[in-house]
Amino acid sequence: MAKPAAPFKRLQAEIAACRICREAPEGPPLPHEPKPVFQISETARICIAGQAAGTLAHQSGTPFTDPSGDRLRAWLGTSEEEFYDTVRIAIVPMGFCFPGLDAKGSDLPPRRECAPAWRARVFAAMPQIELLLTIGQYAQSWHLGPLRQASLTATVADWQNIWSATQHPRVLPLPHPSWRNNAWLKRHPWFEIDVLPVLRAEVRRLLG
Repeated sequence: MAKPAAPFKRLQAEIAACRICREAPEGPPLPHEPKPVFQISETARICIAGQAAGTLAHQSGTPFTDPSGDRLRAWLGTSEEEFYDTVRIAIVPMGFCFPGLDAKGSDLPPRRECAPAWRARVFAAMPQIELLLTIGQYAQSWHLGPLRQASLTATVADWQNIWSATQHPRVLPLPHPSWRNNAWLKRHPWFEIDVLPVLRAEVRRLLG
């Protein structure tokens, strides 16, 4: 008789097999076969809460395998080996699957079915997380609640208050590392001057 899967492994398998956005969608179904892209962990102390897989991550099956990932790793001060080490870092997007593209060729928002179906279970299974990085407005809206400000810029600018108001895990809001935000980064130099040193120091502390 086969030994039953441990609860965490069972959760991973359930997410990997999820088809809710095709079989029970809110609105039009996902326009392609589901392919959940995520990295959950029983030991990681850092969790990256992003938006959803992009086209390259959808193809590779690995999160942040694109220029956005290169920039994010530079922000964190991590190597690829550290970033993809599931013992050390978890990656839990708001939508596990690539949502498709809009008429202008931009990624659609994360699927609405995904977070309500999975997010509470995933974070209940990862109580050891000490640092949660919320990337973009969708993750910030979900995880910050009333601490979120009226805009992404205002939320990221309020990072010190958010950092002080959250404990386990501590939460640090970040803009998306996409090249589309190059202009945002130029307009807000305080992000690289003030936020990134704190981010890198905390990441290095938790990675040991």
